Amino acid sequence: MRYKTFNWGILGAGKIAAKFAQDLSTVPGAILYAVASRSIDKAEEFAAKHEMKVSYGSYLELVEDKNIDIIYVATPHTFHFEHSILCLEHKKAVLCEKPFGINLGQVETMISLAKQKNVFLMEALWTQFLPHFQFVLDITESKKYGELLELKADFGFNAPFDPEKRIYNKELGGGSLMDVGIYPVFLSLSLLGNPENIVAEATIGSTGVDENCTIQLSYSNGVKAKLYSAINETTPTTATLSFEKASVIINGRFHEPSSVSIQTNGELETKEFPVTTHGYNFEAAHVQKMLEENRTESDSMTFEKSKQLISMLDRIRKEINLEY
Repeated sequence: MRYKTFNWGILGAGKIAAKFAQDLSTVPGAILYAVASRSIDKAEEFAAKHEMKVSYGSYLELVEDKNIDIIYVATPHTFHFEHSILCLEHKKAVLCEKPFGINLGQVETMISLAKQKNVFLMEALWTQFLPHFQFVLDITESKKYGELLELKADFGFNAPFDPEKRIYNKELGGGSLMDVGIYPVFLSLSLLGNPENIVAEATIGSTGVDENCTIQLSYSNGVKAKLYSAINETTPTTATLSFEKASVIINGRFHEPSSVSIQTNGELETKEFPVTTHGYNFEAAHVQKMLEENRTESDSMTFEKSKQLISMLDRIRKEINLEY
């Protein structure tokens, strides 16, 4: 089978960019073409490791390269807006790492510019495209086990305290909510929609970011979602969905390729979804499909979904008095 080819550029050369590049090499039609970093040495090292043709020591050089079809933005949270705008201004299709922006205003501006330029833009919330997540989404939407009555999800890891590193640095959008709490919130939005009420509390550390965050979402039909995120402790990072006729557990770590356990009538069945990559290849393949169809918006991770997600995060940040 012949595939249309796409030259990918990667903006940023950190850990997430490296994982994405590894997975991109497995996607039919994807060409690892160019990488840019603020350090040309880092860019050259990254390019050599991932067998990329071109390396740049500035982001401007990357977006000005006429051979590039799409750019993956992999810089820290607070730069997603600036760097996505830079790409869109140069009419480059954009896959921007989550969170899309740091607030709703940024996200709306990004979407508006993408529409104005008639250029593809999507938030890289890779969980949306993973096989196990699609399976759970189908279970919920088809009401195979009846209505979803309650959702519980957590994501916590113990990051060594370093005020200079992104995770604890407020200037880089650090803290648990925007880094890992976004996944339980995304899960709730995907399965339950927008909540009627949000109650949240957090432990704000010495650097001004939330080191952990407890969230309860309430819905008009009486359903509740209980969510938790942390950067100062490791949690199971599972999601438990209580349906009328079954309990469904997305095993740890629920946001990445995982298995799903279903308990009905005292019997436990676990469904495996074997994946040989990190899992970023699924979203990359989707982006290429959208470009092949000349779309400027994903039909799965839509603009509306990204706006709803950042709106929920804004509401939670207001609850815990966290401003960037």
